[in-house]
Amino acid sequence: MADSSTGAAAAALETPSGKGAADENFPVGSFLLPARLRPHVAKFYAFARAVDDIADNPGLAPDDKIARLHRFELAITGAETEDPALVSAHRLRESLAETGVPAVHGVDIIAAFKRDAVKLRYDDWQDLLGYCEQSANPVGRYLLDLHGEDRAGYPANDALCTVLQILNHLQDCQDDYRALDRVYLPQDWMAEAGVAVEALDAPAASPGLRRVMDRCLDGCDALMGQARALAPFLKSRHLALEAAVIVRIAEKLSAELRVRDPLAERVELSKPQFLWCGITGATGALWQRLFGRRPARRVSPA
Repeated sequence: MADSSTGAAAAALETPSGKGAADENFPVGSFLLPARLRPHVAKFYAFARAVDDIADNPGLAPDDKIARLHRFELAITGAETEDPALVSAHRLRESLAETGVPAVHGVDIIAAFKRDAVKLRYDDWQDLLGYCEQSANPVGRYLLDLHGEDRAGYPANDALCTVLQILNHLQDCQDDYRALDRVYLPQDWMAEAGVAVEALDAPAASPGLRRVMDRCLDGCDALMGQARALAPFLKSRHLALEAAVIVRIAEKLSAELRVRDPLAERVELSKPQFLWCGITGATGALWQRLFGRRPARRVSPA
């Protein structure tokens, strides 16, 4: 099959947003991971990016989104093996067969994005956590399985991935509302704070909306207690370093969202902050693996 025809077919199904690994809050397939596994991580990310872009495309009708996503599911599970429009799914299926990682992680992600096509509000915190269980947690579970880790590490992984997802929801809360009428903030908390979803269209967060955001961050802080157990649990030194860096990124991003307004500005880590998280996270994990305890923390850059 010619590359040009494959690319044209994929373009007819996929709706690329232009986002890539550099736009994520966390390192994707970074040099911290074993070189032999990075190509597999890249294939998983390319698949996840493709289906995410379909779910987030405001120009597609819900039924169209679901139909496209279903075709990706057929491809990664092996029910469809020839359609050139599904090239990223075919590549992932081949990668999964080579590594022995089950397709369930990709299937779960697709289920979350099918939900995104039709579900625009989340009743409460548990409802939101249920969404993260399919939209975010499978990414980390895939990495654990790819590295041959014990699945007893799933709960700590799930806590970390859920935190990252919710932090991303807070960063993008205004864009999600304006472009897709999608609101991930728990509706019962908004009702208690006397806040309507239209508050997300304001140039700055109201006091009530700020309280809702802080409750979400409180929930993330509680999950981080479990997430910090992930890196020390892992057998793979490479994956442990990656996990430790991501934990530090989550901590810093959460702290930034405490004091900055995602309606008034794009809240994200600066390059120096991101680098600092990488250095302190990796060195802390190495120190702990060597000496069984964490080094004293230094003050992070503002």
